[in-house]
Amino acid sequence: MLVIHYTEMEDKGFAIERLCDPEAKVSAHYLIGEQGEVVRLVPEEKRAWHAGVSYWRGHKDVNSASIGIELDHPGHRYGYREFNDAQFEALVPLVARIVKEYDIPRANVVGHSDVAPARKIDPGELFPWDRLAEYGLCLPRPEKLERGDPFDNDAAFYLALERFGYDITDGRKAVEAFQRRWRPEKINGEIDGEVRAILFQLLLDRDRGHTR
Repeated sequence: MLVIHYTEMEDKGFAIERLCDPEAKVSAHYLIGEQGEVVRLVPEEKRAWHAGVSYWRGHKDVNSASIGIELDHPGHRYGYREFNDAQFEALVPLVARIVKEYDIPRANVVGHSDVAPARKIDPGELFPWDRLAEYGLCLPRPEKLERGDPFDNDAAFYLALERFGYDITDGRKAVEAFQRRWRPEKINGEIDGEVRAILFQLLLDRDRGHTR
């Protein structure tokens, strides 16, 4: 897996200091500055503490099966805004090399909020997943929805959401995380017809083998 985060700190230096502090018990394999500078903090073959308590597609210890990339960014706490182009342009080749080297499927290139929906919201609704998908490095948002409202009730939706990969222990937070990634223009934690249709299409595409 590959997990994308933001630092949610005001200064890159402070972020690096914290990520390298054993007492903080948080680390990541890479940090990318806003001007595109890439800093390797942990060797890829080593386990980093970037995901924390997390879950994705049956994996309850995401740290042991993933590479974490932190993006220097103020986050929602210090003034959430769009990500810098230079930073994104540095991210693309790094992700491309990692997914190729470790044979990571597009479905397993995720955000921190995807693997820890009850605790985290990064990299947030402004992260350009669509641009990353144009390079074939993550799943795109489905453009064609084959069925308008495929689930009979909310329980069926939650089961499907878990099948796709999310931890549904906190149902509303799981829905918010799904919306943040797949329908960022409206994040309210409520299950509606559009959200159900998007999830169903993602599952259809995966069953058809379109997630590599």
